[in-house]
Amino acid sequence: MKLLLRAGEWDRVTPESAGWRYLSFRVERFSGSAERDTGPVETALVLLQGACAVEADGRRFELGPRAGVFEQLPWTLYLPRDTEYHIEGEAELAIAAARCNVRREPVLQRPDEVDVEIRGAGNATRQINNMIQPGFPAERLLVVEVYTPAGSWSSYPPHKHDEEHLPEEARLEEVYYYRAPAPEAFGLQRLYSPEYDVDDTWVVHDGDVLQVPYGYHPFTAAPGYDFYYLNALAGDQHTMAAADDPALAWVRGSWADMPKDPRVPLVTS
Repeated sequence: MKLLLRAGEWDRVTPESAGWRYLSFRVERFSGSAERDTGPVETALVLLQGACAVEADGRRFELGPRAGVFEQLPWTLYLPRDTEYHIEGEAELAIAAARCNVRREPVLQRPDEVDVEIRGAGNATRQINNMIQPGFPAERLLVVEVYTPAGSWSSYPPHKHDEEHLPEEARLEEVYYYRAPAPEAFGLQRLYSPEYDVDDTWVVHDGDVLQVPYGYHPFTAAPGYDFYYLNALAGDQHTMAAADDPALAWVRGSWADMPKDPRVPLVTS
């Protein structure tokens, strides 16, 4: 399986294309109106830019406006499986979905309801927008946004979630969808796993997608440009439990007496 999908060369990630069980992901740009059906998956519509209205289950949900991922916090609409919906507006949406069994209720999460977390310290300080997280009324789907300041690291210490050892670690499928503020901006994404005999590092740009079926996966943004990525995850358990690389787990303890990067948070409203 090709793990890194380049901007302009991918349309969507599906369980069939990725070789896993639950998670799918795509980005759509809407202009006007469209009819959609979630089918057998629970779905999150994450507004990346613009504004739109969604009618579903006899209710109308307004998303936006959002000037862009580097300007404002997200609007997220959770739609249950087996839901027909009508969407209208001018908007760019990330659409993450996961196969599920239970039909739940639609939920609109506004920017002021997002749990913004500042994680790490020093050159591993980053902003986490916790959107669909454990405790949210979803069955399998998880969604989070991450801002990495220029020249800094995130998803660090390197962690993995490819084995079921609860409560310490869960098996989760994941995608990284990257956005950058300029075409020349780049980051470095490593994915490595001694168990799977994999150790790859890619230069990533705006619009690329990484499929993460296994392994540790740290990221760094090159100096000069902040980076954004959206993580969508899904698994048998609605948890973010992950295991640090034992050789680098000590780094987490070093943050206790280290100041956080004053540039973070990068987006606050």
